[in-house]
Amino acid sequence: MEAAISLSPAPLTATEVPAPHGQPRRWQLMGRLDADTADQLQRGLSRQLRKSTSPLQVDLSGVTSLDAAGAATLVDLWRLGQARGVAVQVVGAEPAVLEKLAQFQVSPSLAAEPPPVGALEALGEAAWANTLALRDFVVLAADVTVGAAAALLRPHRLRWGALAQQASLMGSQALGIVGLITFLIGLTLAFQSAYQLRQFGAAIYVATLTAISMVREMGPLITAILVAGRSGSSITSEVATMKVGEEIDALHVMGIPFVDFVAVPKLVAMLVTVPLLTVLADVLGILGGWIVGMVYLDLAPRPYLQKTMDALVAKDLATGLFKSAVFAWGIALIGLYYGAGVRGGAQEVGRATTASVVSGIFFIIVADSLFSILFYVVLG
Repeated sequence: MEAAISLSPAPLTATEVPAPHGQPRRWQLMGRLDADTADQLQRGLSRQLRKSTSPLQVDLSGVTSLDAAGAATLVDLWRLGQARGVAVQVVGAEPAVLEKLAQFQVSPSLAAEPPPVGALEALGEAAWANTLALRDFVVLAADVTVGAAAALLRPHRLRWGALAQQASLMGSQALGIVGLITFLIGLTLAFQSAYQLRQFGAAIYVATLTAISMVREMGPLITAILVAGRSGSSITSEVATMKVGEEIDALHVMGIPFVDFVAVPKLVAMLVTVPLLTVLADVLGILGGWIVGMVYLDLAPRPYLQKTMDALVAKDLATGLFKSAVFAWGIALIGLYYGAGVRGGAQEVGRATTASVVSGIFFIIVADSLFSILFYVVLG
């Protein structure tokens, strides 16, 4: 027979589901398990615990929301069952519910182990989760990109103070690390190419190889990777901290759009500073090759620079700057996405920051590969 616990008002129903002989009693909960319903549920299930010593399972698969009061009620029922020698288990609970129950440091027998998930189900869950994540990212990217375009068309809507602050953090404070790394990259490229070209008496072509490699490829790529690790992680941690501290919720309450107030200045600053850092990287990378040419290859300064200028054309600089702008767009949006999607406490901020950097670098490498193929086919 089925039995039911009457709760009034009725945001939650508790119904006993008939179980085969020898199986634990099961109570199916449907609705909200919160401070309004927890007390009545506790009284009703406590009576059931006193009637029988057979194990009891509480099925939460139909619970739409659960707060601290609801979790505490389940823990109290488990403790009452322990005192009376009745095993109480929670089944069908979402991971977030199990996490709340774990905060009470009770025996793991309270939450029954979920059934093992097969390989096909796991693959389907991963595919569906990635699909939802991609949808959320596309929505955020569209909102922020449209907001940035609208702010550029109507400059009075742009927060110039925040833009200047972000540009300083992302640009001027990154000059040292970007300049040093790209200078060493240019130095290394020149040394590696000189090792082979000297054998054929073509040492002067070190200038050509270094210049084209830096302007087309290494300058934009290395700059973007450094910015992703430095500024992309900063965006994620800042936005995630705002989310954990409920500052973003406060902005919504005050009617201030998160996109216009927080996201747009960061995106515009990134789009401005990364191409400028790329130009600096190109110059210092070529400078590193120039020093190798003079010191190691005994080349005269003027012929080396003339060979460099002859090798470069306008499309080389244009393609490099275009790639750097796309990289900047992706770095900023990935940082905003992971920051705004944080759920939990300070530990989740660190995880989101790590995921943001990894995803940002992955995006840069994939986009760079696609651009290399596209520019080779289209521009030659």
